[in-house]
Amino acid sequence: MSAPHPDELTTKRLAGLAPPPISAAPYDPRTGDGSLNDDPTQRPPLVLGQRSFHDVTETVCGYIEKGPGKWWLPAFVTSAQVAGLMPLMILYLAVTGVGVWGLNNQVDWAWDITNFVFWIGIGHAGTLISAILCLFKQKWRTSINRAAEAMTIFAVICAGTFPGVHVGRIWMAWMLFPIPNANAIWPNFRSPLLWDVFAVSTYATVSLLFWYMGMIPDLATLRDRAALRLLRKERSGRLPLIGLSYDRLRALVYGVLSVGWRFSSRHWLNYEKAYLMLAGVSTPLVLSVHSIVSFDFATSQLPGWHTTIFPPYFVAGAIFGGFAMVLMLLIPSRIVFPGMRDLITARHLENMAKIILATGFMVGFAYGMEFFIAWYSGNSYETDAFLYNRVLPPFVAEWIGSERSAPYWWAYWTMISCNVLSPQLFWFKSARRSPAAIFLVALLVTIGMWFERFVIIVTSLHRAFIPGEWHMFYPTYVDILTFVGSCGTFLTLYLLFVRFLPQFAMSEIKAVMPQASPHHHPGHATAHAADRHGAAHPGGATGMPPGLAGAAHHPGEPLRHPDQPKGGA
Repeated sequence: MSAPHPDELTTKRLAGLAPPPISAAPYDPRTGDGSLNDDPTQRPPLVLGQRSFHDVTETVCGYIEKGPGKWWLPAFVTSAQVAGLMPLMILYLAVTGVGVWGLNNQVDWAWDITNFVFWIGIGHAGTLISAILCLFKQKWRTSINRAAEAMTIFAVICAGTFPGVHVGRIWMAWMLFPIPNANAIWPNFRSPLLWDVFAVSTYATVSLLFWYMGMIPDLATLRDRAALRLLRKERSGRLPLIGLSYDRLRALVYGVLSVGWRFSSRHWLNYEKAYLMLAGVSTPLVLSVHSIVSFDFATSQLPGWHTTIFPPYFVAGAIFGGFAMVLMLLIPSRIVFPGMRDLITARHLENMAKIILATGFMVGFAYGMEFFIAWYSGNSYETDAFLYNRVLPPFVAEWIGSERSAPYWWAYWTMISCNVLSPQLFWFKSARRSPAAIFLVALLVTIGMWFERFVIIVTSLHRAFIPGEWHMFYPTYVDILTFVGSCGTFLTLYLLFVRFLPQFAMSEIKAVMPQASPHHHPGHATAHAADRHGAAHPGGATGMPPGLAGAAHHPGEPLRHPDQPKGGA
């Protein structure tokens, strides 16, 4: 008897008449990760460990209910102490004046606007992963979108601090908004600085709604689990002094945040429509926000800034740096949180490394185009701004016999080394699949993106048209500590997020698991794990949309959390 035709075998498997392959995703013997299967006939899994729906719920909720581990409190205290530097330096700035910064009459934008543009760029990867990859139906985003969205919110908070304090008179920052006042002083709507107010505030609002709305089903799961433990009278710790149990506090807080979510079909329908609508609104924001930030520079007549390449250049750089920061957060998380390697696989890291390589080429192309534009324009001031403000080191100038050199050459070549050269490591598969190598490149890219903003701002300002107005910029300890404090603020907010809020969108992760497929064969290895838990947890689909709950959901009955008692929590 001849072997069945491949198409015939596939048809039988889809119809449930033939078992699927015994090992649909064999583990890579070199890395031990089942997501790195390069066989084009087999789709790599997005969740490892043969986990069931219940396993995913227990893992994600366990990070909150059981605590992240002994490392969290020292890390939080340290980051909170570092974050305390920022309000102290801002208070000192308000009391003393902007003279405590290293600004001067020529370099009147320096570390303040550099940090603003840096943090705004960091916040772009969250919206890209959540919105654009969602619209393009990229399933691998499901394990990383929640952390990236949270990173967006925290980066925008850090970024929004600097425009308010760099004006000098912080108590007058309300004049940035177009509201009438008794002095009849109106903002200049033609100024790109005012465009920033609208762009950044809109981006922050939509990103916050997107992040919070995506968490509502998971918050309801945490609410119902806490309520069930209260009904079972299971023992839990109590808050000191007030004596309130942790589960009762969780049920109250997560109950308020989940805004009455009951896992009904109508709730899921409205949720999906709203999520898709916000994804569509967020997508143009990725392009518009950093384009408008680039207009702060491109609409001027200053050599080094006056170029039309800035909007796409800034957007590509923001995505480039944002993905690097996501990797810097997720790679350590895979180490300190148990079971997270099964949810954030090596395939996720490799995909993000490929995006960094692609956007790194875009950024490198923009660096080269700046020189072409300067040469093609025939403007000697543009050419000198690049050669003698940024590129030419003193030892090279001496070697070629030039009397002029670039005093900030070290910053420019640090930018080139980190942003253009270091991502080339990802041409090698072994580097793309090594978390240590990915983390190192992500760290270098983050450093390089900060230096990119420093080079654009300071090197274009420190030498004006008249040599008598040339001034160097040297940061003071207030400049440095304010930026260090903003890094501590970002890390503190992220640590609070991983401690008290779900790091993963559980329903989205379950939707890409084999058990969610209508053609999933019960004889498959992952199904056995689901059947083991299904006996104690009907349907095995905690927090799943109605279409994925299987036999646990009966027509005409609102879908309930498997742990939720009848009548609600």
